[in-house]
Amino acid sequence: MTSAVVLALSIALLLLLLIAFFATRQRDRRKPPLPTAPGPPDPPAPDTPAPPLAAPTGRAGQVGTDYFDPRTIKVGDTIDCQGIRARVPGAMHLSWQGRQWTELLLDDGTPRSQWLSIEVRPGLLEADPPHLEVLLWTSVPTQGMIPAKSTLVMEGVEFSPADRGTIAFKSEGRTGYPDRGLLDFADYRAADGRLLSFDRVQGEAWAAAYAEPLPPGSIERV
Repeated sequence: MTSAVVLALSIALLLLLLIAFFATRQRDRRKPPLPTAPGPPDPPAPDTPAPPLAAPTGRAGQVGTDYFDPRTIKVGDTIDCQGIRARVPGAMHLSWQGRQWTELLLDDGTPRSQWLSIEVRPGLLEADPPHLEVLLWTSVPTQGMIPAKSTLVMEGVEFSPADRGTIAFKSEGRTGYPDRGLLDFADYRAADGRLLSFDRVQGEAWAAAYAEPLPPGSIERV
């Protein structure tokens, strides 16, 4: 009798435990899941570097920044022109049809006569920026030649007429010209681009000179 009672109580206790276990599982299934704790924010995506700009091609240096600016040369200065040292004893300031430029007399200790013309010229096309044109003029014997309005031959080279007119000038320092006055001129150009120019103070004989364009960096102040 006692064993039967103990067995019955044990079975009843086991049933109660089973019922309580299943009831707890049912409550857990009905509870909403606990919110997940937020983790650290994702690191921001690294900025994508902009592609490097292409290096400019065919760009000339800037006169006055990358090269010496010959417009700053004054009477009395000493310069190095293409490796030749020369003084500047005088200058002429000229104007013609709205154009203005300066010509510097160079004295390198030799009998030859050379002038350096410096002018800001407009671009070839309307959209092109202006550029600095520097020409080295070296005198040539004219042998009494008179600049005709047709093609002429100088030292075996044919030159075609270009500009012609009368320039107003003002001298500074020692130039061999009057302090001011008018200068007749006639410019010619060869097929290979060489320039030839005649000029004279009105009433005097013609003088002639060849022009050589100088690239930036050809001139330095000493």
